Amino acid sequence: MDEQRDIRIQVPVLARVEGEGALELLARDGQIEKLQLRIFEPPRLFEKFLEGHSYSEVPDMVARICGICPVAYQMSAVQAIEQVFGTPNSDWIQSMRRAMYCGEWIQSHALHIHLLAAPDFLGFNNAIEMAQVHPEAVQRGLQLQGLGNKLISLFGGRSVHPVGACVGGFHQAPSILAVNRLRDELQAALPEAEELVRWTAGLDLPDDQQEFVSVALRHEQEYPLYGGRLVSDAGLDIAIDEYEQHFREYQESHSTSLYSLLHDKPYLVGPLARLNLNRDRLSKNLQALIDEIGLQLPSRNLFHSIIARAIETCYAIEEAVRLLDNYQIPPQSAEFIEPKAGTGYGCTEAPRGILWHRYDLDEEGLVLKSRIVPPTSQNQARIEEDLHQSLSSYGLQHTDAELRLRAESVIRNYDPCISCATHFLKIRVKRE
Repeated sequence: MDEQRDIRIQVPVLARVEGEGALELLARDGQIEKLQLRIFEPPRLFEKFLEGHSYSEVPDMVARICGICPVAYQMSAVQAIEQVFGTPNSDWIQSMRRAMYCGEWIQSHALHIHLLAAPDFLGFNNAIEMAQVHPEAVQRGLQLQGLGNKLISLFGGRSVHPVGACVGGFHQAPSILAVNRLRDELQAALPEAEELVRWTAGLDLPDDQQEFVSVALRHEQEYPLYGGRLVSDAGLDIAIDEYEQHFREYQESHSTSLYSLLHDKPYLVGPLARLNLNRDRLSKNLQALIDEIGLQLPSRNLFHSIIARAIETCYAIEEAVRLLDNYQIPPQSAEFIEPKAGTGYGCTEAPRGILWHRYDLDEEGLVLKSRIVPPTSQNQARIEEDLHQSLSSYGLQHTDAELRLRAESVIRNYDPCISCATHFLKIRVKRE
């Protein structure tokens, strides 16, 4: 006998799954025959909007793509445009861009850990319910998020869609007093960040082992954030301008979100992929903390993503303190710009994974063509693959409500930024 159930779940405005979508399952004889994560968000056309605009407008325009990770879009953009122009970067500019980026990691990871993901593992529907029992956890999340926002504002003028970064550097340098005050706040937050790592490691996470390919930037010396080569645990090791020779984007008829494959196979980007490939680039203190909590790397359990985000939060605070130590105002906060025609590439590590940009500019620095590949589209195929494996392992005999909860928790592991605000996930389960 056929059994078909439609379930619509309204997720609170906190948007624990970002973007509007539906998951459709077709199961026969206890096996999943069809699984589609359908995304309904309309195309936003930012790549087309950029055409004809000056290079100087690009950083502020791409920052509007995402309210959670605008710094990532700015940093990948200025990197690509400066490559076209051959613009040098002083050590001060490189370091302060990295410090600003740390702020984005702190605020984004703190938001996801405490308000979006943790309720799944503590048995709550949302962070408001969780706050009734674990007020200290929610308060810690809000404090860390606020600290990250302060760091973005220090260089960007504001934390949402900051305007301080420009091609060549920054419009102005923050004062020594402002930097020192924030550095002291960051230093004071380090013990709390270390406890966050222990707290996430103590959560009752499912043991869901899977095989997947991790992809991330890898730098000669630093944990990947602002630059490096693209590597994988399957042997990839390329410069960022070789990206299009190995990665392919394509459209699925059931989704407005693009999919991406590496050598025609799904792959993972984001905090767990970075940690799997770059543990040795962390500080000795953090590597000792990883040993203390017993996290075995590389991990094949996507539910360890919440621990990876906590580790990266601690790293970002450590790194920001290091970068802001002995801060001095430079002779100039931006390099001289001389527009040239050409093609440039940029790739940085957004909180959710690698964010790749390419710009074709004319001799006046006007955008002829652009291409932007965000982390969520790169994870889309892996999310569907993960859902298939995880739900099969979990067991299709569970109720539709239980399958929905497991499916949403799997999706939330990736912290997808589908449209930056999901309000519900519909599941249609057909059993035959």
